[in-house]
Parts: sequence; structure tokens; C-alpha cells
Amino acid sequence: MAQLSEQQIISMAANASAISNARKICSKGGFVSLSKSEDGTFYMGECSGSGKTNYITSVDFINSEEPVCRCSCPSHQYPCKHGLALLFEIYAEKPFTICEIPEDILQKREKKVQREQKKEEKKKEPPKVNKAARTKKLKKQLEGLAMTEQVITQLLQAGLGTISGNSIKVYKDLAKQLGDYYLPGPQLYIKRLILEIEELQKDSDNRHYQKAIGILIKLHALVKKATIYLNEKLQADEIEDEDTVLYEELGGVWQLDQLQRMGLKKEKVRILQLSFQVYLDKAKEEYIDLGYWTDLDTGEIFTVYNYRPLKALKYIKQEDSIFDALYIPVLTYYPGGMNRRIRWEEKGTKIIIRATPKDLKNLKEKAYQDIQTVAKVVKNEIKNTLVDNKVVLLLAFERIGIAEESYILKDHTGSTILLKDIEGEEKTIDKLSILPDEKFLEGQMVLGAFFYDEETKRICMQPYSIITEERVVRLLY
Repeated sequence: MAQLSEQQIISMAANASAISNARKICSKGGFVSLSKSEDGTFYMGECSGSGKTNYITSVDFINSEEPVCRCSCPSHQYPCKHGLALLFEIYAEKPFTICEIPEDILQKREKKVQREQKKEEKKKEPPKVNKAARTKKLKKQLEGLAMTEQVITQLLQAGLGTISGNSIKVYKDLAKQLGDYYLPGPQLYIKRLILEIEELQKDSDNRHYQKAIGILIKLHALVKKATIYLNEKLQADEIEDEDTVLYEELGGVWQLDQLQRMGLKKEKVRILQLSFQVYLDKAKEEYIDLGYWTDLDTGEIFTVYNYRPLKALKYIKQEDSIFDALYIPVLTYYPGGMNRRIRWEEKGTKIIIRATPKDLKNLKEKAYQDIQTVAKVVKNEIKNTLVDNKVVLLLAFERIGIAEESYILKDHTGSTILLKDIEGEEKTIDKLSILPDEKFLEGQMVLGAFFYDEETKRICMQPYSIITEERVVRLLY
């Protein structure tokens, strides 16, 4: 019998409606016959539907972690409701008669093996580099950076308060032009700047002014660092990609094989998702599904992103919370400091496992133990202008309680830190008051986003999850 979890089936569905319809098929006895291969790698069902003849639905478990659903129904959804229903029947351990694996399935398996072999062989081949084209691109980027620097200088001299409707159009035109200079990164900064200025003109809220200044500082730093970096590459005649965040900040898109060739990978890793959130990036015009994961053996915190452009929402499935741990044979890292982004091969490479109490106890031992150390780490990280203004870490604590109407976290040394929601993010502080048990606020561990708060002029922390030795209590899902 194939090993399936209900969460795995749900995660395969395109939407909640598909799951609901699949459950209805099962509850109404939609399958008139169920069969499976003797080795348990192939399942098939004949399902009644709206057509004149029954639909033939199958699930191939030749790769147990990535089952392939097929169905004769006309639906374009994958998996269709019949495929999901068959998975639920397998999960429910319904009786299946023994059958032979159809010849067409065996042929499909063989073709898949051949494709995978070609893919692996291609990975081993050294990448072909068009040196002339790369050099031309770097020079074009330098032209665009010089143009951007001129605009920044003019803007700083004139002041943000001088920007009017007509001048905003100038910056919008600049943002469009940067696309011609292979600079989608600086282009995005300009778009963010425009959005904050437009909001400032609407409500005169000083917070938009502060955000606009912050964006300008980041953009200016990027232009300066990138100009030096690209000039050095041209002078040294070294045009290959390097392990640097500047590549992505300028708008480069990393491929898994690129990262792995640079050694940014680790084998046999066990990871657990501790928090999950979805937000809209107005400048990029896309939804971003963001998960925070920990390495169960080291306690490091990583990020996993899924980008869903507004123009393509119906084609890209939204990610969801994952409560089981994963075993990843080869985990790939992106360049960066703390909270680096990670990825793994989409198909056939992850194994669902359980995080044990021993694992969670080990995490607590790997977590930071005092606020003073955390503050030094955070300050050292965010002083780099090009990184996020927050750092997500695990911190063991003695107690979380209320003092002067605010939540305070105290560590075992007696030091405290103010808990505060990050502006623009989903709020979590209020959720501390509705935790099912007071024990979650004493002697546990918290996954928190540490940031410098302009209002209080101090390092604060927004809690994302409380972790005990038995469970992860998420404040963000």
C-alpha cells in the first residue's frame, strides 16, 4: 500500500474546491472498481461521472514522493477531482484488486527515466559562456547605473518635498528605461520610491517620507557597490557569475545548477517550516508566499519564496503551510547572510518525515540564549544597507508577559526586549493573549523577527511562532 498523508493529498490540489469535490466522490461511492499492481506502485479506478462512460483514473507511484495522476475526464485541472478522490481512497486503505500495469504506463515510465538521465548528463556539462555578450551586458548595466546615479543626486539636492505630479512621471519613465539596461533590481527600487511618494502626497503621513528616504539610501548604496563590482569584473576580464548578493540585487535570476556549481549546496538536510505568510508586493505586482524554515540539526533559519505575478495568478498555485518536516537529499542555497533563501528540486527529491520531541529539544539548545547576543547579531546584519531590515532567529526565553500595557520578553539573564508588530505585516502580538495555555509563555523558544524600530529607537521583536518540545504554535500560518 502506497504511503500517503492527508496533508500531502491536500497540498497537491489546485484549490480547496477540488478537495471538496474529491471528498464528495468518495462519500458517494463514485468508484465502481478499484485495482492496483502487485508491487503497489500503480493504482487505478473506474469512476462514474457526467459523461456517457465511466472515467478511468490512475495514480503512478513509481516515484513515491511525486505521484502522477492521470484521468480520461475532460478537466484541465491537475490533479482533477477524480485523481484526488483516488488518492483519498488509497489513503483510506479501501480494498483494491490486483491488476497488471498497463503497457502505456510502462512506456511513460521509460520515457521519464530517459528524460531524467538526459537532464543529469546536461548538468555535468560545463556551461557555455558567450564572453562577448556578457561583456556587452556588463557595460550596458554600467551605463544604466550612471544614469540612475545622476537622477539620485538631483533628487537628493532638490529634496523629496519638491516632487510633483510632473516629476513623478520622469521617475516612472526612468523605471521603464532601466529595463533596457538589464537593471530590473534598481528598476524595482524606483517603483517602490514612486509608490511611497504618491502615498505621501495623498495623506502627508511622515512614515511614507521615512520609507522613501530608506529606499533612496538602499538604491544609492546599490548603485555605488554595483558600479565598483562591475568595473572590477571588466578590468579583470572575469565575467562569470559569482557568489554575491549584488547579482540578484541588480535583477539577476539564479538557476539551481548555477548555485550548485558554486558550491552553494548541502546534502542530507532535515528542515521544518516554522512560519508562513502571504503578502502583496505592489511594486512587483505579485503575491509572495514566504515560509521560514529551520535546519533541524543546526538551528539555522532559512526562507523559501514562491512568486505569483498578478497577471498569472490562475496559472501558479499558491503555496501553503507545511506542518511535517522534510528530508532533502540536496538543498541549494542562495548567496547572502542570515536567513538565506533555499530551494530544492521540485520533483522526486523530498521525503516527508516527522519532527520528534528530540528534534525540537535540540532546536532549543541551538537557539540563541540571551537578548544581548541577539542584539549584536541583528545590528551587525542590518548595518549592511542591501539586506532586509529584519532578521528572523530562534531565541530561548524565560517568560513573555505584559509590562505597562506592552508585551515584553525576558531571557534567563533578566534582559528584556519589547515585542511589537512590524508595520505592514500581519499582526501577531494580539494572538499571544489567546494562546490555549499559559505554559507557552514560560520557558519556551520563540521564532521572532528582530528589527530596528524607528519609533522607539531600539531593537524590537515580532513573534512568529512559539516552539515547545512537543509542538510548534504558529502565530502566522
